[in-house]
Amino acid sequence: MTFERGKSYDEVQEYFGPAHEALRRRVRAFVEKEIRPFVEDWEKEGEFPRELYGKAGRAGILGVGYPEAWGGSGGDLFSKIVCVEELMRCGSAGVVAGLGSLDIAIPPLLSAGTEEQKARFVTPVLRGERIAALGITEPGAGSHVAGISTTAVREAGCFRLNGGKVYITSGCRADQLTCAVRTGGEGYKGISLLLVESGTPGYSVSRKFEKLGWHASDTAEIFFDGSMVPAENLIGMEGQGFYLIMENFQSERLQLAVMANMTATLALEESLRFLRQGLLPSRSGSEPQWVRGRLADMATLAEASREFVYRVAARMDAGINQVKEISMAKNFASQVSEKVTSWALDIHGQRAVAGGHLLERLFRDSRILSIGGGTQEIMKEVIWKYL
Repeated sequence: MTFERGKSYDEVQEYFGPAHEALRRRVRAFVEKEIRPFVEDWEKEGEFPRELYGKAGRAGILGVGYPEAWGGSGGDLFSKIVCVEELMRCGSAGVVAGLGSLDIAIPPLLSAGTEEQKARFVTPVLRGERIAALGITEPGAGSHVAGISTTAVREAGCFRLNGGKVYITSGCRADQLTCAVRTGGEGYKGISLLLVESGTPGYSVSRKFEKLGWHASDTAEIFFDGSMVPAENLIGMEGQGFYLIMENFQSERLQLAVMANMTATLALEESLRFLRQGLLPSRSGSEPQWVRGRLADMATLAEASREFVYRVAARMDAGINQVKEISMAKNFASQVSEKVTSWALDIHGQRAVAGGHLLERLFRDSRILSIGGGTQEIMKEVIWKYL
């Protein structure tokens, strides 16, 4: 590929246009006003105020990438990437994960739901009036989705649910749960998706989990004890759930890769700021060679990971199958994130170890990115199958 002389990178790069940059400025202003000043308090409290959903909904942020017909703000896949990148600048992946739980909960409704389901369970979520969560993981079935055991048996126009879900992001406060259940026999063909509302009798929520990272997002275990869910809450057809989940995983893995890239970027930026402020002790008056080399490595890895993820996203946006590539990108981005945040801690030393420091939080939050949406081992299995 050749470019005309005199053109800047911004003019030749292929991912973002004026509309994306306008969105970027709008989301950044929202983060600066509504999120960043309060992150430390929310991290300590283990959740952010429910009102933030409403504010983000009214600002059109929750609806980015979703059809305007159902209350969304429109935009392509790179509009969503812009939104995630700018939200991550608040410095708390937990806030981003909590606000973004709708992004793994409502796509199956948009893909296979009825018009009535979309009006009831999509539009209010995009407006920030309801909180949506996804319920797949179980104590005995984490990354092995086909092994879930929560049952849903048809009875008198309803499904009777028994079982439970665990490690559910936004699970403490969710008004609705896009829930994987077993309506048939063993294996993936027996799995369906149901929309379960939190007010359903027999639906209960455990205590809020204390976690290594993502402190500002509420995470819970959810139980179903004979919960009767109307049959019209079935998403798609019986037995279609596994396919909808797999389809949903691709966008989730993309967002996690973007979050990982931003975690690395923030760690790099914080390290450069640290050096420019002259806080690194030096006998010669300049940075030690190992620090210069380490920063060069950090910048190289962050750039490579970002460009890889953008390229995969562009192909996804064009409708090209990227199951293998997004699995690669997620693994690579999470590995880069862990490496870069660790190196940033080396540069800062004890200053960054204390609670409340941005790097301490980035380091903790980074570790979760390689687990959510499928562990690195599961990603490798996906990649291997395509090889």
